[in-house]
Amino acid sequence: MAPLPPRAISLVFLFLFFTAASATRRLDDAGGQPTAASSATAFLRVPLRHHAPRQARRRPRPNVAAAKASGRSRPASMILLAQGGAARVDAALKDCKSTISDAGDLARQSSAELGQLDAGAAAAGVSSRQARWHVSNVQTWLSAAITDEGTCTDGFEEAGEAAAGSPAGKEVAAGVARVKQHTSIALALVNGIPL
Repeated sequence: MAPLPPRAISLVFLFLFFTAASATRRLDDAGGQPTAASSATAFLRVPLRHHAPRQARRRPRPNVAAAKASGRSRPASMILLAQGGAARVDAALKDCKSTISDAGDLARQSSAELGQLDAGAAAAGVSSRQARWHVSNVQTWLSAAITDEGTCTDGFEEAGEAAAGSPAGKEVAAGVARVKQHTSIALALVNGIPL
């Protein structure tokens, strides 16, 4: 099998790097809240309202004492569900920043993996088996990044109407939806690499 074209791998590498860097920068610049992002993507063929996270059927109140007794730690949003709206929003923002940071790390890791593949292909030193391994790693990490991005918006839904309907909750949901679009496009590009 012929080596992967270096230009194609370089383009995917640059796209992933841009996506990872911009997602993290938007969260840091906004104090934990995503801001504007490019919306010129093929992902928007379906209206954005169809990509909204599903509604939780019930909103259980966590039993903090039972959680402590069992030795399990819970995210801040789960512990603070019984408190007021501002505490819920703050907890959801904190959890979201953490999961988006993890998603950014996974995207950067994917970018580095594609860089190794690109360097090996340019030197004609990557076998097809190694190339499949690199691409499989990238697919796994980008899929996990998409899951982390969804977890962020789910946290606002689980925190209740006060968090999901707050200006911060709406802005974060919109920003994360844009980041998720970029990650989905990156995954689609990686899935299209001929091996």
